[in-house]
Amino acid sequence: MVTKPVQNLPVGSLEPNLYLNRDLSLLEFNRRVLAQAEDESLPLLERLRYLCIGSSNLDEFFEIRVSSLHARQSADKTTLTHAGNLLHQISVRCHALVEHQYSLLNRKILPQLAKNGIHLLSHNDRNEAQRAWVKSYFDSQIRPLLTPIVLDPAHPFPQVANKSLNFIISLAGKDAFGRGSAIAIVKAPRVLPRVIKLPDELSDDGITFCLLSSVIHAHISELFPERKVIAYSQFRVTRDSDLWVDEEEVKNLRQALKISLQNRHFGAAVRLEVAKNCPDDLAAFLLNEFGLDEDYLYRVNGPVNMVRLSEIFNFVKTPSLYFRPYQASVNPDAENDGNLFDTLKKKDILLHHPFQTFKTVIDFIRNAADDPDVVVIKQTIYRVGMTSELMQALISAASKGKEVIVIVELKARFDEEQNIDWAQQLEQAGAQVVYGVMGLKTHAKLALVIRREQGAYRYYCHLGTGNYHPTTTKLYTDFGLLTAHPQITSEVNEVFLHLTSLTRPKKLDYLWLAPFTLHRHLIRAILNEIRIARQGRPARIVAKMNSLIDESVIRALYLASSSGVKIDLIVRGACALRPGVPGLSENIRVRSIIGRFLEHERIYYFRNDLKHDLYLSSADWMARNLFRRIEVAYPVLDPTLKKRVIAEGLKYYLRDNTNSWELLPNGTYRRRKQRKKQTPFGAQQYLAGIYDAQVHKELVGPTPSDVIAVSQDASLSETPDKKTVIPDDSPLTETMPDTMQPQPDTASPEAHTDIPAETADR
Repeated sequence: MVTKPVQNLPVGSLEPNLYLNRDLSLLEFNRRVLAQAEDESLPLLERLRYLCIGSSNLDEFFEIRVSSLHARQSADKTTLTHAGNLLHQISVRCHALVEHQYSLLNRKILPQLAKNGIHLLSHNDRNEAQRAWVKSYFDSQIRPLLTPIVLDPAHPFPQVANKSLNFIISLAGKDAFGRGSAIAIVKAPRVLPRVIKLPDELSDDGITFCLLSSVIHAHISELFPERKVIAYSQFRVTRDSDLWVDEEEVKNLRQALKISLQNRHFGAAVRLEVAKNCPDDLAAFLLNEFGLDEDYLYRVNGPVNMVRLSEIFNFVKTPSLYFRPYQASVNPDAENDGNLFDTLKKKDILLHHPFQTFKTVIDFIRNAADDPDVVVIKQTIYRVGMTSELMQALISAASKGKEVIVIVELKARFDEEQNIDWAQQLEQAGAQVVYGVMGLKTHAKLALVIRREQGAYRYYCHLGTGNYHPTTTKLYTDFGLLTAHPQITSEVNEVFLHLTSLTRPKKLDYLWLAPFTLHRHLIRAILNEIRIARQGRPARIVAKMNSLIDESVIRALYLASSSGVKIDLIVRGACALRPGVPGLSENIRVRSIIGRFLEHERIYYFRNDLKHDLYLSSADWMARNLFRRIEVAYPVLDPTLKKRVIAEGLKYYLRDNTNSWELLPNGTYRRRKQRKKQTPFGAQQYLAGIYDAQVHKELVGPTPSDVIAVSQDASLSETPDKKTVIPDDSPLTETMPDTMQPQPDTASPEAHTDIPAETADR
């Protein structure tokens, strides 16, 4: 269906209500995460994990997004009304979300944990023997570390750190000096565990826990002998945690960030959490102390930091309460006695994490570190974690005298301290460390190896959509490409030279580089599909990303839709595009997949008259990625690997009817359900099934019941006008290659449809 274009949609031509608000869209994402905690088909402790993930996401939402709105409101009075209205909407939605979180915890999760022998006991629930043990634990392990502060002019309100556990107490009577100070504050040191396991002999069945807050509550009067405790409450304050460095004045970014990190825990307050039964006068006292009004007060029926309940996972090992452990397979092309360079001379290697192991990438760097013919290794680092075999391989390479150049992004949010530490270790080993470009974050995921071969230098590289992080590579879906393609590797080297020398990169024919060309190439690709559609030929865009916010890209997509281009977008998190608006975006459909693994890969597909242009990238379609970061989008050129990406990264997700949510024009999401006679199909479950079959082959060899191989299931049709009706998955009926067409439901291996799904990222 080709609809009449609205117009050429110049800048500023669209009404503001045609964009969904980014912050409200982020809260919708948290609702989808919370829905996983409600799903009784998932293992019980995984449901608790989703509650913790949702709470952690909400913490960061306040630390970054809400604090940003506060700052904007304070700095620019012209935005006061708009920011105030938005903050009020956020408050209403967040209060409802928090209320639902704790209701789910208390009414569903905790009772079901108790039925499974996992007990989280309050003081009133503990028997005499348990109370005696808790009293002894308080006296020996907790009381010595507590420092009660009774407030008076000589004892001002203490500095309360971001998201720390604290208590406010109302007192009666006189102190030792005959004065009647009425308010006291007690801070719980971070070294104390928030979840305390009781001895097994005190548990009638299973495992028994209590919370640190419950223990302190039960014995709080012992901190104030000879005075009467009238009332008390736990509390937690959330603060602005975004780092700011004056990049025009700073001379050493690493040193400046170290100083800024020291102040992160004490930024401006943006949220106050107290116990549900906290007296109004104590809540009002705290609000006044932190400069907040009632909109920012959250009364919770449980621990003020729900994230800390994740400490339970350290003690409970019952397999049935967790997802079945997943074993990643090894890419067959990488199994060649450890010499990846010989393989890459013949073919590219595509890795799909977490279904295929990240160890191949580690081996790539480790081989380079050990190979006497390798002379240079270059790498970008955004997030790598506290322990990293890859970083150790780089340190080893530098200590062996190889030229190692590492671009460390010091401002990777909440990973700054770890990155500073790795930068110091690399420098000590002899590596050359730089910190990207001032004012821009280096977010591109690149590794380059230069090897001396037959008197010449040959380049090998890895390009990825995700971080070089040992934990997230097991939890996030990402693609990685290992290649020795002469032009691509040469252009990767140009990017590194750009980052170290700060010269403008040479013309790149294969890579799209932000902030220089990525946005321009992206818009041109969309406009090309518009041109094709207006000439009466099938036009198609399918893209997958974490967030879609940039207004210029959204305007181009609106124009494409109104010109007849069929568009499917798989956007996990925030999406500002409003789909389904007649005459504007009725040809656009937006899905969000929330499963066991966090959807993290970025894929751009343009049909382009059956040329099937396909790019992988680290960049979302957001202004920060397109204009304020170093990002790279790179093409997948090998036809077989292109088929794999289209099938595994796009086609299966368009067919998903178990983990998929559809964005409605009003900004809310509706969970997709199977129609009558439709077999449940989950993309992640299906992919896990395919790669489980590969692991099975590695262990015992092939069996007659093996799942259909991806290479067979993902053939790319070159028939221009093959008509295929898309059943149930889409309102669109269109022409597209087989790899973009949903296959019959019988293609789904039902043996693997019971693998549930998800983890959210920061």
